[in-house]
Order: sequence, then structure tokens, then C-alpha cells
Amino acid sequence: MKRGTLLLLVLVTGAGLLAAAAASILHNGLSARATPSALETTLARNARRLSWPRDARTAKNPIASSPEVLREARLHFADHCAVCHSNDGGGNSMMGRGLYPKPPDLRKSETQNLSDGEIFWIIENGVRFTGMPAFGGHGPTDDSWKLVLFIRHLPNLGAEERLEIERYNPKGPEDLSEEREEQDFLRGEPLQQKSKPEHHH
Repeated sequence: MKRGTLLLLVLVTGAGLLAAAAASILHNGLSARATPSALETTLARNARRLSWPRDARTAKNPIASSPEVLREARLHFADHCAVCHSNDGGGNSMMGRGLYPKPPDLRKSETQNLSDGEIFWIIENGVRFTGMPAFGGHGPTDDSWKLVLFIRHLPNLGAEERLEIERYNPKGPEDLSEEREEQDFLRGEPLQQKSKPEHHH
């Protein structure tokens, strides 16, 4: 593609995104509860594709899939990704519902039709103006390539795998306290009388 044509595409897409964002703000204010319009979604998707380096699109996954690799990626997903993308990859989590735009359903074609390199690039570099952070530079790139394999597997996620993800989700103080109480009860230890925690915001 010629440089002039590319520049024109970027300008048109940018103008379209600005117009869509302005219309959304006028209609919904700056609420993150709103859902992006179809026009805004299409323009954002096209802008994202234009921003990817060519070698990112064609990059091949150097990691071979295996049950062990998928389990490692599954636990990584449980700890780092499920809070927004949900345990099944559908994006219907408390955090995900509060983001603008909402996290994509990773099981659907909009994600599954991306190349391995494109998914890897998103994991490593994030997506501006969304809740998707850049994870690159925080660990070995093998982790991101393994996540690509797991994302490919999400449409076929089994019930046992989903339960394992739930067990490895990050836990808050209340969850940890409840787990300790359950373990104490199973060991036959008396339940501790505890005072009601104060409510803070």
C-alpha cells in the first residue's frame, strides 16, 4: 500500500473515531457503562489493525501445544486475565462489565480469526484507550505465546478446566478468611467468633 493511501486511511479512520466518540459522549456522557456503537467498534477495530507492524501479523508461535503448556497458560490466565475476560473468556466479569469498551469474547471469531502474531502483539503491547494493559517486559515472552495457545483453546474449554481456573483466581482477604474457616472446620477445630468487619470505600 502506498504511503499516501495509508495516511489517508489513517486520517479518515481517525476522523471517524473522533466523530463516533463525540456522538457517544453527547449521548452517554463519559460513562463506562455505555456500549460502543457499531460504527465506533468497526472504526476502532480497523485503526487497531492499521497500527500493527507487518511482522506482528505474520509472526508464528514458537511454542508447541501440549497438555502441560495449556495448563501452565490456563493458570496464568486465571491469575492475570480472568478478572476482566472472565474464567471462560467471554468477558462477562464484574471488572469486564465496568470497562469501556467491554473486553471482547475471546471465543468468538473477532479474536479467533486474528493471527497468532496479532494476539501475541495485543498481549505484549496492550490496546490504547481500552482496559487492556501491555504485559510485555513483565516476564518471558514465552508466557504470552502460551497464552495465545490457551486463547485458541477457549472455545473448547472443558468444565474441569474452568473449575481449575476458578480455584486459581486471585482471592481477596474475605475469600482467604472463608477458606481458612472451611479448612479449620474440616479439621474439627472450633469456629472462631469474629467481629463484623467495618465497611470502607
